[in-house]
Amino acid sequence: MAPRTITTVLFDGFEPLDVFGPLELFGNLPDQFRLVLGGPGGGPVRSAHGTAVVTDFSYETLPPPDIVLVPGGRGTRPLTEDAGFLSWLARWAAGADLVTSVCTGSALLAAAGLLDGYRATSNKRAFAWAREQGPRVEWVAQARWVEDRDRWTSSGVAAGMDMALALIARLHGQQLAEDVADRVELEWHQDAAWDPFAVRSGLVPG
Repeated sequence: MAPRTITTVLFDGFEPLDVFGPLELFGNLPDQFRLVLGGPGGGPVRSAHGTAVVTDFSYETLPPPDIVLVPGGRGTRPLTEDAGFLSWLARWAAGADLVTSVCTGSALLAAAGLLDGYRATSNKRAFAWAREQGPRVEWVAQARWVEDRDRWTSSGVAAGMDMALALIARLHGQQLAEDVADRVELEWHQDAAWDPFAVRSGLVPG
């Protein structure tokens, strides 16, 4: 079987670990996954911390994806008000086998209507804001990640790596996911409901 293409949607102000944590894991399996980066104009895109990343395609030239990955970061705020971007994202991602997000990337999916009728989560410190972007979404306050059919959303930043391993396990088996975690020396939280940060952020009782 040909590798699945994982296409990450970059934008100015994206959170680097939201992107490169999961891509490190998927990238360890080149026979299973092909990694593609898309950005506004197909050139360098600056992260929330100032470093720039060169993308493979512009939004308008991105090939159809198998799996979509939308990161979070401070750049999500203006994009939830960008009708052109949201229209493009809704149209382009609609045909993907899986649509995933890390951190406040779920706010972009919600604003684009891609999470309507789904369960989802987001960064706990920005949870109230993310929830405002999707009134037709069933937001789950306490979750490391949420899997609902063809939509996978994770909590903040580092949680994306746990979700990525869970996705690898779902698609290619538990043993392969554990092998990848061992290879990168990552202690994988395998319980999707493990979320002490929801308590610390006052979203659920302690």
